[in-house]
This record gives sequence, C-alpha cells and structure tokens, in this order.
Amino acid sequence: MKYFLVAGEASGDLHASNLMRSLQTVDPQAEFRYFGGDLMQSIGGTLLKHYREMAFMGFIPVLMHLRTVFKNMNDCKKAIAEYCPDVVILVDYPGFNLKMAKYVHSQLKIPVYYYISPKIWAWKTYRIQSIRKYVDRLFSILPFEVDFYKKYNYPINYVGNPTVDALAARDFQNEAFADFVEANQLKKQPVIALLAGSRLQEIKVNLPVMLEAAASFKDYQLVIAGAPGIEPSYYQQFMKDYPVSVVFGQTYRLLQHSRAALVTSGTATLETALLRVAQVVCYRISFPRLSTFIFEHFFSCNYISLVNLIAGKTVVKELFGKYFSEQNIRKELDLLLNDENYRRQMDKGYCEVIKQLGDTGASNEVARQIHASLQQKIE
Repeated sequence: MKYFLVAGEASGDLHASNLMRSLQTVDPQAEFRYFGGDLMQSIGGTLLKHYREMAFMGFIPVLMHLRTVFKNMNDCKKAIAEYCPDVVILVDYPGFNLKMAKYVHSQLKIPVYYYISPKIWAWKTYRIQSIRKYVDRLFSILPFEVDFYKKYNYPINYVGNPTVDALAARDFQNEAFADFVEANQLKKQPVIALLAGSRLQEIKVNLPVMLEAAASFKDYQLVIAGAPGIEPSYYQQFMKDYPVSVVFGQTYRLLQHSRAALVTSGTATLETALLRVAQVVCYRISFPRLSTFIFEHFFSCNYISLVNLIAGKTVVKELFGKYFSEQNIRKELDLLLNDENYRRQMDKGYCEVIKQLGDTGASNEVARQIHASLQQKIE
C-alpha cells in the first residue's frame, strides 16, 4: 500500500519513523512519501520537504513567515493529490495537519488517520469539530485523552506511548559514566543536562537563562542536548560566557548520565521522566504575566508538562510565564541536586506515570490497526 505521512517537527519525525518501520513489518510492500525529517528518511521512501522548513510556532513567527506557511500547505496538497496514497497519516502538528485533513477528506476522499492527537484538551477545544468531520481514525498516545474524547462522542483508543518504545530500543543503555564522558571529551564531574527546545526561537529565549541559573553550581558540568537540525554554530553564541559543552544525537545517552535536567515543555519532559532523571520544566513565554493569566483562566488543563498531565498532579515543577526566572530555576535546581527526599518524591511520581503508560508496542499496535482497517476497506 501507499502511505503519505506529514510530521512537522523533531518529535513527529521520531514517532513517524518508528511507525513506518512497524508498517513495513505488517505490509512488506509499503511505499512512503512524506513531509518529515532525517529519521523518517532513514527508513526509506521519499522525503519531499524537511520539517526544518515548516517549524514555525507562535502567532508572530507564523505571521512573519506566512508566505512560506501557505507555500508549504500548497506543496503538501499537491504532493498528496499527485501520489494518490491509500491513506494519509498525520502526526501531531495540528495547525498545519488539520488543514491537510480537511483538504484530503473533502477534496480527495482519501482516508485520514491521525497519530498523536492534537492537544485540543489544553485549549482550542473547538478543533474537535474538525476532527469529527475530517479525521477517520485517531490514535491516542496519552491515557487521559480517551475520557476527553468520549465527552464529545468521538471514539478513540489508547495504543500505548511511542516514547516508551524509543527508550526501550535506545543504544548505550548499560554504558558506564566514564565511557560516556570519554567518548564526548567531557569532564568527570556530574552532569546537569540542558534541553532548551528543538526550535531556534525556543533555544534563543530559554537557553541563556538556563545557563545563567545552572552556572552557579560549580561542582557540576553543564551539557546541552543539541536538537536535530540545529547547527552547532547556533549554540556557540550562547555558550561563550559559560563552561558548557553540547552533544548532538545523544539526548537519551546524556540524560541517563545526568544528575538533573532543565527541560523545556514537550516530549522531552516525558523522556526525562521515563529515564528517572530529576527535572525542572522551564519555558519562557512572551508577555509572561499576561500569558500566565490566560493559561490560568482560559486553558482547559492545569499543567503544561506531559509528566504532570499524565499523573494528574504536580510531579515536576513548572516554571513558565511569570514563574520563569533565573532565580526560580536556580532555587528548584538546588532542591533537585541536594534534597534527597525531594528527589524521592519526584521519582515516586515518575513510577506512577510509567505504570499508566504501560508496556512497549505502541508503533506496532498502530501499524497493525492501520493496515487491518485499510484491508477491510479493500475487501
């Protein structure tokens, strides 16, 4: 069968690549074309556009690149129409992908499957109308989403979480700390990991404050997890005033050797929790006080991190909006590094999250359901 996938950022590239690998198992004749990234390209098929050309987040960046955004949408529509796949699989990235869903479902009459639900439970709940109209099947990777969609009479099923799969399959699981630091020419000091996001703008606003807060812990070395597609030179401009290193393509490896981590919101918070690394979630937002007010009064959820959302309570500290500051990050980091009882409580919360997510096999289960559904349509 012919599959067209759309992933617009690094995490989508990861999960889509694992899904493609699983689809090849259930469908040896699988053919792929996609908007995605390097990981998807490593599986095979044809990469038509890299997510680096698509990763605009927030009102102002989107507005500034509006011409590019519209071109990407038109290119994607044209590519799908020309390829005429058996199914279009959309991976997260709702601002773009829900528009694709409308076009594909309404104009091309091709089945639309959505892997990794748009986070409409946080805000923009009106998007449920588009999902009900234009998405034939939706596969959830977060347990609490099932009850949310049930309220809107839209049936979905929890298929497991692909981050669990990715971590179970990671390299260097039993690596000694000495081997890690030697391989990356690092010091032998314990590590504070800095995960400042996957987009240029995220890194620009978050990393300088992270560095300033963490630099005061002199007994630790600071190591940045370089994001896919970001040039090393981009990080250098922020690193020059600090004793800090950066490693690329080794986020899991770095985390498992870290004493604590400063992490922006997103999948990285869950990855850090699954590796049982103490963390503080820190995310800088424009107009922090206004943003905090909007979140507290107009959003439908109480947390921004996947860890806390899955747990349904505060497991990790979230410093965003008006709470994001060098002083607050430093204070929280001190607790993570020096208060063993505080660390134990966080780890207890991690165990609850791990239990809720369940075992490995998410990508295989989604691939099985997609292929079986398409086979039924043929028959």
